[in-house]
Amino acid sequence: MSVAPPRKVRKVNVPPAEALFDRRANGTIYVRSPKPLAPYPERLTDRLEYWAERSPERTFIAQRDAAGTWRHLTYKEALNRVRSISQALLNRGFSNQTPIAILSGNSIEHALLAFGAMHVGVLHTSVSPSYSLACSDLTTLRSLLEQLQPSMLFAADGVAFEQPLKQVLDAGMELVTLSPAKSLRSTAFEELLDVTPTSAVDRAHARVTQDTIAKVLFTSGSTGKPKGVITTERMLCSNQEMLRSALAFLAETPPVLCDWLPWNHVFGGSHNLGLVLYNGGTLYIDEGKPTNGGFATTLANLRDVAMTAYFNVPKGFEMLLPELRRDAAFRRHFFASLQILFYAAAGLNPKVWDELQDLAVDACGEEILMVTGLGATESAPMALCTGPEGAAGRVGLPVPGVELKVVPLENKLEARLRGPNITPGFWRDPELTKSAFDDEGFFKLGDALRWADPSNPLKGFLFDGRIAEDFKLSSGTWVSVGPLRAKLLTCMVGVAHDVVLTAPDRDYVGALIFPQVGANPVAVQSLLDEFARTSTGSSTCVERALLLTDPPSLEAGELTDKGTINQKAVLRNRAALVDELYAGSPRVLEIKQ
Repeated sequence: MSVAPPRKVRKVNVPPAEALFDRRANGTIYVRSPKPLAPYPERLTDRLEYWAERSPERTFIAQRDAAGTWRHLTYKEALNRVRSISQALLNRGFSNQTPIAILSGNSIEHALLAFGAMHVGVLHTSVSPSYSLACSDLTTLRSLLEQLQPSMLFAADGVAFEQPLKQVLDAGMELVTLSPAKSLRSTAFEELLDVTPTSAVDRAHARVTQDTIAKVLFTSGSTGKPKGVITTERMLCSNQEMLRSALAFLAETPPVLCDWLPWNHVFGGSHNLGLVLYNGGTLYIDEGKPTNGGFATTLANLRDVAMTAYFNVPKGFEMLLPELRRDAAFRRHFFASLQILFYAAAGLNPKVWDELQDLAVDACGEEILMVTGLGATESAPMALCTGPEGAAGRVGLPVPGVELKVVPLENKLEARLRGPNITPGFWRDPELTKSAFDDEGFFKLGDALRWADPSNPLKGFLFDGRIAEDFKLSSGTWVSVGPLRAKLLTCMVGVAHDVVLTAPDRDYVGALIFPQVGANPVAVQSLLDEFARTSTGSSTCVERALLLTDPPSLEAGELTDKGTINQKAVLRNRAALVDELYAGSPRVLEIKQ
């Protein structure tokens, strides 16, 4: 029997992961890279000044205008406008104690206002637009604004935001828009640009240090209520240098991204936007998203841009596959200049991974290196990276500058992190801050890890689920939710959009299944039966499931605007369905409207 030769992988400068391991008698393991972290800037906008001087005419950010034409903002133009906005904020007396809240999505103006604030030490936050536009109940938006107490709100489209703003805008808040709402008094964004910067901008910029709070990022709430994560200049700058250490090609060729990931989350707003600025690259803002209504916009943008790196969540890659499969010309264009594919925020189905590589080989004769890692909003975000040794499920080893502490905890290995990229705490919540760190100053990530190859620790770690999601059956048997859920989704690729596992203190594991559009219930039942046959015991077998035609709700907190499921919210909101699931016979799939 002949064996197919190994396929060629496109050459890219990604150093192999290295690590030093310090094992203690109590089972705790300390892991770090032997490479020191290179020096990094004091402030992230120092890189804007750097590139405005060296590559002034290179496009920094591009976005389509109302006619569909890309409008480009160069590094020189960006710095000039950032300085004008900085002066406008200083003229208002703004500081780290008078925050700005940006309510609308990714845009050139959003970036300019954020960097204008950071440049002179004015704290800002980017709030998910869905909290204003997709939720009739503004409880979450009000909660975030009460925590932040901003002096300025920015909503690009004042008309679209008019109704929620009427309910949350206080007398002390200045509203800035591009298109004003008739019923609300507002400042035109152009007024912030029509200000001549003075030496006060330079003096304020010089006072910004690595400990200055750049922004507060509110977590998505996928594991509970959104928390305000303090993000300092040190965190942002050190993490970008960590990324450069792990992905060395970023320093060789300015990256080109076409990206939809929202800036109110760490993946889009700190990782991707920061990566472009730090390395003098170009970001094309994709106003689509991986949803049935938004993906056509994404595809149109991807057909226009020759990217060097593509970052997405697994759902985005899943939706991309059919179009890459169908359109050979698009397939060749998509892979032509790519150096890496990068996924995060959830695990990628191995079948999706394999087909992406098959399509890459068909298009360009080479596989494209696929990279992922492990991190969180609290780590800015990159902490572990797979490097060139990636495989579905792996999260790699610590990047230079990060210390990983692996602590035995019941049936798991808990991951804890320490380094310059770790948050000092949570906004105006000292109790939560205190409980988030151990006695050695390591941040308790809440994630579990296991060895990819116990006989070879340099193979790194696998993600082993969120510790808070795991539960025991009534028999006392632990159920590891993350790996079991990933295995079930792999089994049901093409028919299940997502699944939520049930069963704390129950006799067996059940599941709520959110099907793909048009999924055949008979096919789902067949796959569920096959999954049960291949299971090895009560903790790895799904005995019964409900097929839900009612999709997860963003307004009810069941879905984040990244498209990830909030399992706790689903179980809480659909508790009656869970009770009904356990009232029936095992191994039966029921459809619930």
